[in-house]
Amino acid sequence: MNATLLAVALSLVSAAAYAAAAVAQERLAARVTEGESGALRMLADGVWWSSVGLNAAAALLHVAALKYGPLTLVQPLGALTLVAAVPLGARLAGRRVTRLEWRGTGLTLIGLGALLLTASGPAPDDTLTVPEALVVAAGTMVVIGVLSRPGTRPGLRHATASGFASGVASALTQTVTVAVTDRSGPLLTPQVVVVALLVAAFAAGGLLLSQTAYRGGLGAPLAVVTLSNPVAASVIGVALLGERLRGGVVGILLAVAGAAVAAYGVLVLTRSPRAAAGVPAPEYLPAIPGQAVEPATLGLTRS
Repeated sequence: MNATLLAVALSLVSAAAYAAAAVAQERLAARVTEGESGALRMLADGVWWSSVGLNAAAALLHVAALKYGPLTLVQPLGALTLVAAVPLGARLAGRRVTRLEWRGTGLTLIGLGALLLTASGPAPDDTLTVPEALVVAAGTMVVIGVLSRPGTRPGLRHATASGFASGVASALTQTVTVAVTDRSGPLLTPQVVVVALLVAAFAAGGLLLSQTAYRGGLGAPLAVVTLSNPVAASVIGVALLGERLRGGVVGILLAVAGAAVAAYGVLVLTRSPRAAAGVPAPEYLPAIPGQAVEPATLGLTRS
């Protein structure tokens, strides 16, 4: 199996694990209230720790994928998290996947297919320097601070911040992975140590921000996390790591078209009655005229 196919396979399994973790987080967020008592209750809940375990397993698979594929290939495959969450939520709710959900899934897969044609490339070999990593971290922290400033309601701002944090963590993770597996130097260098600490900080921050975002439901916040994550990582990959899309101008146009189709597919998934239910229309998505709202999120009844 070549590097590209291995990266895709690892990304698929990682997306499935992330989807299961997101479903567990949403179910927990529906039961936990804000404040210290809510946080303590969350830490004492087995569902929280199962979601942490699933996220950890998914992250390890993601790290392995980043070893074999560029950010512009691996990160867009994260959109499959939402695709996997749809049938998982339907199964737990004891229902069938709706036609709208199948449509969104199909559009997402078609868009990702176009991206894969242009993003496929050799295994990564470039890394961020310590100054570059610190500048990226500082800029990301400023953006996250603005999006999650005190007083804002949990919702799409927190989901966007979570996606940026996770995307930057993935970009930094690739630097650690490439540097550690480079046999030409020592294993633990100042670059590896500093960047690894930044990875831990942004990964933990992304997890906590997503937990906050899921208090309003799973569908729309997960979609925003899914879309903002590859944007942040791909910008770093193209701007600082020398990653390029294949096919020249035609490849760029195909990638843009694929990204647009995938994004529309994700939005279609969030507008499913099951995905949008339980989510306040002013904060997330506009209400769909003539559409009834059902008491479940992605088919998961709040408990």
